[in-house]
Amino acid sequence: MARSKIELGALNVDTTVFFLCDIQEKFRPVMRHFSEIIENSKKLLAGGKVLGVLLIATEQYPKGLGNTVTELDIQHAAAVVPKTKFSMVVPEVEKLLLSSQHGVDAVVLFGIETHVCVEQTAIDLLSRGVKVHVVADCCSSRSQEDRTLALQRLQQVGCFITTSESVLFKLLGDKEHPKFKEVANLVKTTSQPTGLTGKF
Repeated sequence: MARSKIELGALNVDTTVFFLCDIQEKFRPVMRHFSEIIENSKKLLAGGKVLGVLLIATEQYPKGLGNTVTELDIQHAAAVVPKTKFSMVVPEVEKLLLSSQHGVDAVVLFGIETHVCVEQTAIDLLSRGVKVHVVADCCSSRSQEDRTLALQRLQQVGCFITTSESVLFKLLGDKEHPKFKEVANLVKTTSQPTGLTGKF
């Protein structure tokens, strides 16, 4: 039996939500490839904003770990939710997902740490029947081993492991998309390498 495009990894602007997970100030000195992750995330967020993709951001214990880094523009987020649970799927986030105008087929998930909050978020979403696209070049951990092995585990449990540019072009779908030029301008600069070549 043929599978739907969504099941195979397609993305639809109206039924996709971006999940930005805990890219916070206190993590800056300890995360691998942090500056590169920020640059790639900036492009992804900007493209999502141009295309009108719903954004939900969380901050892990912001009182102690600070807020989302100032380089990332999240002013258009539907909510910035503080949490202590590692997973982003807390009651306020679930409420936003359920109230989404068109329903949610897929979540584009990125942030830190890959082997903790990102992984646990993905599992919670998958268990609710949501397709999860983990943006590898926008995810990090304190160690490359934790990061790489987490991406392998996430693929094993059914996530699509992807990149920021792949996500944006999937959402566009066609050069004739009215927002193509705006998004194309964002991807003129090649994504920053984050040490995954040959490791995953």
